[in-house]
Amino acid sequence: MNNKVKIIDLFAGIGGIRIGFEKASGNNVDCVFTSELDKFSIQTYKANFPDEEIYGDITQINAVDVPDHDILLAGFPCQPFSQAGLKKGFADTRGTLFFDIERILIAKKPKAFLLENVKQLKGHDKGRTLITIIKHLKMIGYENVQYKVLRARDFGLPQNRERIYIVGFLDKSINFGFPEPTNDLVSVGNILEESVDPKYTISDKLWSGHKRRKKENKLNGKGFGYGIVNKHSEYTNTISARYYKDGSEILVEQKEGNPRKLTPREAARLQGFPENFEIPVSDTQAYRQFGNSVPVKVIEKIAQKILKHL
Repeated sequence: MNNKVKIIDLFAGIGGIRIGFEKASGNNVDCVFTSELDKFSIQTYKANFPDEEIYGDITQINAVDVPDHDILLAGFPCQPFSQAGLKKGFADTRGTLFFDIERILIAKKPKAFLLENVKQLKGHDKGRTLITIIKHLKMIGYENVQYKVLRARDFGLPQNRERIYIVGFLDKSINFGFPEPTNDLVSVGNILEESVDPKYTISDKLWSGHKRRKKENKLNGKGFGYGIVNKHSEYTNTISARYYKDGSEILVEQKEGNPRKLTPREAARLQGFPENFEIPVSDTQAYRQFGNSVPVKVIEKIAQKILKHL
């Protein structure tokens, strides 16, 4: 008899949220459904979960065809609710990808869910987007819902990544609390590789461009520019999906010559992915994927708290 907790992985990316749950449960979860659209993300997902059947566009999948499950997981894209809600006065979620999460929750009524999004969701459209989401979750039966912005560097990852996490339960009596920071002592040195291919060193042209832009931004009163770290730094800036373009948010100091970009393996470590996580795609795609993914250690701590109640 299978007593594993059943999860579904929506907007799955490369499986970061799933990995967090697997780690938290000691592999006592069973992923019964995965949906992802991006072909390169699917390639990475399949390299790491070879037995998985991956369903494509969630908007084209009938909610009744999604298997029964205990927990719905989704790192959903934050499309502008403001446009979708103009005519509806924020009463409706149709036209946004949150609507697809909503219709699956209505059809399948899992015991719990975890949604992840950018920190900016909290203030998006003067807070009305988040109010709309919470209101809809409560309307469909998840009155026990709460959210919090958590920071990766408070949970043992040397990255200043802040994300909003929304957790809900069908059972109103569950007293859920978000995890407290672990405050593990880490530094950027924990994720750096010892021997790095010279191809990751940025060119003279790019380096002089970075320095020029930083100088201009400073003169204009903008705090934007490249971020440079070394092995002693406590944490890096947030790695983004555009890291592949010029690496400006996280450059690694080198004793001789120009700084370098992170390697894809270092990017994986920065997000807390296990060492045996396979990276079958180009560097460009790898940077996109890890930049779009989740800090696995934060997910793991949230998952421990959720699983305790199921």
